[in-house]
Amino acid sequence: MSEHTKNAPASYFTPTIFPRHNRFLHAIIQANQAWFCVHDLGRLMGRPLDQRLTQKLDPDQRRYVWLLKNGRTVESLMVSESGMYALLVHHFVPENRNLRQWLSNEVVPALRESNAATVENIPSLSSLQWGGLSVPLLHWQDSAWIKWRDMPDLVQAQRPFPIMGTCS
Repeated sequence: MSEHTKNAPASYFTPTIFPRHNRFLHAIIQANQAWFCVHDLGRLMGRPLDQRLTQKLDPDQRRYVWLLKNGRTVESLMVSESGMYALLVHHFVPENRNLRQWLSNEVVPALRESNAATVENIPSLSSLQWGGLSVPLLHWQDSAWIKWRDMPDLVQAQRPFPIMGTCS
């Protein structure tokens, strides 16, 4: 039993389920990023994927989460969208091209669309390009927020440059 399964889940995700060739892919959006069940992805790839095979991914590309599957909460190893593409490339078989196209053109857009209504009240990040600077920008409650410590740089970038070399 892993450390992840010792305690009952305090919270869990209800995944969106995508059918393909009589198999199912459980996927979620977490922090505005698509995540896919490794077990399901392996079945679709025709290759069993497990924790050992995901170790080659970066730590931010894999994680365990609790999913509601068939009326039970189960701990599931998930990979991010970039992790999913890395696994498809590393374990290539010709069918993976069609699988990648399905995931890219149907699954990921559907996940993002289903999440769009729920993220209106969730903060999101972008960046502001101003006066040659790139500053992180937080969108929350219908407003754009900038870190206080970034304000001096923005104000300085807004000031017009002094005119040099003027003679009277």
